[in-house]
Amino acid sequence: MEIRTRRRIRPPAAAPRGGGTAAGGQRAVRAKRPPAPSRRARSRAGLSRFAVFAAPGLLVYVALVLVPIGIAVGYGLTNKNPFNPPTQFVGLDNFSDLSSDDEFHTALQNTVVITAIVTIATNAGGLAIAMLLDRRGWLYNALRSVFFVPVVLSAVVVSVIWQTILVDDGLLNSMLRQVGVDHPPGWLSDPGLALYTVSWVIAWQGLGFCVVIYLAGLQGIPQELHEAAAIDGCGPLMRFRHVTWPMLAPAVTINTVMSLIGGFKAYDQVQVLTNGGPGPGTTSTLAFHVIQTAFTGNHIGYASAMAAVMLALVAAISVVALRLLQQREVSS
Repeated sequence: MEIRTRRRIRPPAAAPRGGGTAAGGQRAVRAKRPPAPSRRARSRAGLSRFAVFAAPGLLVYVALVLVPIGIAVGYGLTNKNPFNPPTQFVGLDNFSDLSSDDEFHTALQNTVVITAIVTIATNAGGLAIAMLLDRRGWLYNALRSVFFVPVVLSAVVVSVIWQTILVDDGLLNSMLRQVGVDHPPGWLSDPGLALYTVSWVIAWQGLGFCVVIYLAGLQGIPQELHEAAAIDGCGPLMRFRHVTWPMLAPAVTINTVMSLIGGFKAYDQVQVLTNGGPGPGTTSTLAFHVIQTAFTGNHIGYASAMAAVMLALVAAISVVALRLLQQREVSS
């Protein structure tokens, strides 16, 4: 029996340019290829590129943020008073005195109340308005601009406008008298009401920011999810609970953290609307108390200690809130 075998005929290797065999040409190419850079060289090159692009921003951040914070903390360890030199190192005495300072405690309590009201009001109101404006048409686009206008205005301008409305003889009380209210409330003169009025003004100005963030979140939700939930028999409330609210988790995180920081920094509205009154420290906030202590009382060292405590509180609360809300983003 004859067995026929097929031999695979290999094509001849291409001859390298300039003559010679194929193996010789490959060795020549490998010989001409430059050696690959080492890992250390690559990391050094990446670090140099990062330094070139990030160094200007880092220098500005260090000069305008970190250095002033360091100076303030340093002043907090002294009894610096420009009208009572010399300045001496007092250690942690300023920080220990804060524990028995009633004005500081009142300012801290007012700040917590304002922050809570601002955070809740801006998030609830911003989400409700965003859901109403989540439609197409020129009217809704115009309304979005209207709600965002207070955000770009100065806090002083907004406070002056609201002061003309809320003073005892202002526009609001005049309208209330016209409809038969003989003794309208003193929105800014009643010690039991002024703090909530200031909180309302701060929340009103920050509402537009929350509306924009929630609108962006709503428009990023795929319509297929709502359609699938509707096919499964979910009504509007069930679709909001199981589709809209979980998908808005990143927007809730941004708005909550920004509202917390804005509430703790409240100063301009207090200065213009009530100047910390009516009464001793009725509407005084931490930022307002720091400014008054530093530039009216000239106790720079003590005010710097208060500012350092305020910075630590804002940083700690913001980090905790951010971690908790980010966990919700992951779980949702």
